[in-house]
Amino acid sequence: MPINVDLLAKICEVPGAPGFEKPIRDLVLKEIEGLADEIRVDSMGNVVALKKGASSEKKTMAAAHMDEIGFIVTHIDDKGFVRFNPLGGFDPKTLSAQRVIIHGREDVIGVMGSKPIHIMSPEERGKNVKLTDFFIDLGLPKSEVVKLVEVGDSITRERKLIEMGECVNVKSLDNRASVFLLVEALRNLQDKTPTYDFYAVFTVQEEVGLRGANASALEIQPDFGFGLDTTIAYDVPGSKPQERCTELGKGVGIKIMDSSTICDRRMVAFLKDLAGKEAITWQPEILAAGGTDTAGLQRMSPGGSIAGAISIPTRHIHQVIEMCHKSDLQGGIDLLVAAVCNLDSWDWSH
Repeated sequence: MPINVDLLAKICEVPGAPGFEKPIRDLVLKEIEGLADEIRVDSMGNVVALKKGASSEKKTMAAAHMDEIGFIVTHIDDKGFVRFNPLGGFDPKTLSAQRVIIHGREDVIGVMGSKPIHIMSPEERGKNVKLTDFFIDLGLPKSEVVKLVEVGDSITRERKLIEMGECVNVKSLDNRASVFLLVEALRNLQDKTPTYDFYAVFTVQEEVGLRGANASALEIQPDFGFGLDTTIAYDVPGSKPQERCTELGKGVGIKIMDSSTICDRRMVAFLKDLAGKEAITWQPEILAAGGTDTAGLQRMSPGGSIAGAISIPTRHIHQVIEMCHKSDLQGGIDLLVAAVCNLDSWDWSH
């Protein structure tokens, strides 16, 4: 069954930097209306959708973060150029020649500017670019800029979704791919019953420290946790087999570990076994650097939870040209739905 690319495009393109998730939250609330027994927004801004299960003896929680890496305005100089701080992790070289949107009194398009190579000294040309080398040019004098923009406004990147063969390419597939996955999983659960009460949580501020997931897991206290996020697919020219982590189109990732979590071995075994039974193509994922909401799900309840993660292989991550394969996305939806409906089929005692 083909994935809903139009919905994926809407989810990826709507803005929502860490701490400024309202636009994407509003879209999520619209899309999941009627798909859960209870839907609420907590004090921090997480969307919590409860799908009641066959039993309330235990709780299952899946988390997909809504925020995307972005920036925040810190200064407007005398000529109207905007300086900024990052919200989330950036490789500075990816900012060259990019358009951004400052979400001020109204949305304003800007471009990332830096010193032209034509007037750089030989020493400057040989140095790695830094975030502080960039400024945002709105094409307006300061007198016009300050009517629209102020310190503290959020900034997101501008890039529309395109289809490339069986792949999709757009900014913010990290982690809007998993927001899409969780929305579609709730849709697919309409004629199914989860084993236990299932909390589908769309979290905030993951890119700046898993903050929303920590708060939500502390409240829900899940017995079983599923982190939903993208992961590195470094299956490109020049990569070594041991560096690739995952590959596009080779199946959904079943996380074994990342820098913040060693997934529960029982959950890893359960997901592998279930993928085999359901004929879902999968691949193991070990991410050397980088963490996900899985850590919050695992740690933020008394005694912890039995936690694992379903990961979407993604090329060119934390750029505006992130790429996923449609079949991997569908595999993630299928695996999550199967998992929350079959938790009672596994021996969790050892």
